[in-house]
Amino acid sequence: MYTLTLPAPAKLNLFLHITGKRADGYHLLQTLFVFLDFTDQIALSVREDGAIRRPDGAEGVPEDADLTVRAARLLQEETGCPLGANIHVQKNIPMGGGLGGGSSDAATVLQGLNHLWQCGLDDDELAVLGLRLGADVPVFVRGHAAWAEGVGEQLTPVDMPPVWYVVIHPNVHVPTAELFSAPDLTRDCPPIKLATFLAGQGNNVFQPVVEKRYPEVAKAIAWLSQYSETRLTGSGSCLFAAVKSELAGKQILAELPDKWYGFIAQGVSISPLQQKLANL
Repeated sequence: MYTLTLPAPAKLNLFLHITGKRADGYHLLQTLFVFLDFTDQIALSVREDGAIRRPDGAEGVPEDADLTVRAARLLQEETGCPLGANIHVQKNIPMGGGLGGGSSDAATVLQGLNHLWQCGLDDDELAVLGLRLGADVPVFVRGHAAWAEGVGEQLTPVDMPPVWYVVIHPNVHVPTAELFSAPDLTRDCPPIKLATFLAGQGNNVFQPVVEKRYPEVAKAIAWLSQYSETRLTGSGSCLFAAVKSELAGKQILAELPDKWYGFIAQGVSISPLQQKLANL
């Protein structure tokens, strides 16, 4: 097999706390990741000349800066693989919205090329490589809903019931670095347990900061909150709300103001990527 097309799923942070800061400046987090059955599509084909090329990908992202290209080159360097690849990225996940699209694309490339190039690395080894690309990459490599701590790399698999979500992108770009340096960001949340979150506690510490700085996000949160409890995912700007059914979600989206973009997706414990890999 010399070609392979794989999904790269979006994720939600069902809550997000900052519990402290490491000496190197990285923030310590607690969060619960679930995957969505809403995906980018990554088409990979093997090159014999060793070159890594991305003929098409995320708009405005130079090839050398693209996490998919960096992931392919990292795997190539670490394994000594002489083969190359063409990487075609069909973007469906909004960029910069806290849905993890870039990290997910990178994880899918690691898994896909590990298979195509027959590198023989397991998920643990791929997750270690993924962490060098970004804190969220390991959870996408492993592909199981997870309770995450540390900088996001300490993962405990969790089985969550399938839930339908309405996700809205208010067409605002929220720079993550700016939020992490915000003086009003809460950085000293007491650590909680999964059972505490499932009992109804936990929030997203970025949400009040984003609402204050980005009025359009605040408006979208207020609008969706009419229908269901609404929360920011990651550092935003996307927001989500659980709904009773796909039909209920469609009815909400039918009322969505034209200035915003939205979609319905189901939260899943096993990512679409791992489901596809299991059938190869």
